[in-house]
Amino acid sequence: MFEICFTRRYSMSHRLYSLKDSRCFVPHGHNEFVKVYLSRPENDALDGDTNMMAPFDTLKKTWHQWVDNHLDHSLHLSDKDPLIGFFRDNEPENLAHLLVTPGDPTTEALAACLFAKINAFLNDLGLGIVCRRLEIEETPTNTVIFHGDPDKALCTDSYPGPARPWWKRADMSINDLA
Repeated sequence: MFEICFTRRYSMSHRLYSLKDSRCFVPHGHNEFVKVYLSRPENDALDGDTNMMAPFDTLKKTWHQWVDNHLDHSLHLSDKDPLIGFFRDNEPENLAHLLVTPGDPTTEALAACLFAKINAFLNDLGLGIVCRRLEIEETPTNTVIFHGDPDKALCTDSYPGPARPWWKRADMSINDLA
């Protein structure tokens, strides 16, 4: 089986709202790397002509655009964080820069959301290529690897967004606040 891997770096900030007695409760930032592993599960045979699953540019264009223009320099917050209300009331122009997760925006939650997001983008291309695995390096010593079903990983019981949240849509969204 062939696997194509793309890596992208982005800066982000977050706070873990449920950890009120922790340093992570205070908004802080990381420079992270996200690495995606793409494959075609149905047919691995090269065609003898182009000899590729798909052109790299086709596979990475939308993903890199989303990471560079929407994920990069976003503030990650829990859907329960009162800072969302602050932004709604005082800085509505910055709502587009808030990435909102169901529960705290841990690296684990982010990995599941990003895994679903890239698969929405890939599904939209209709090439039969999927992301099988995603890694987020939060620091040089901490990496989270996700593969599996984001629906089983994420607890969305109380998520206030739509039935098809931002991480399942092939659009440039990072929240469901609008």
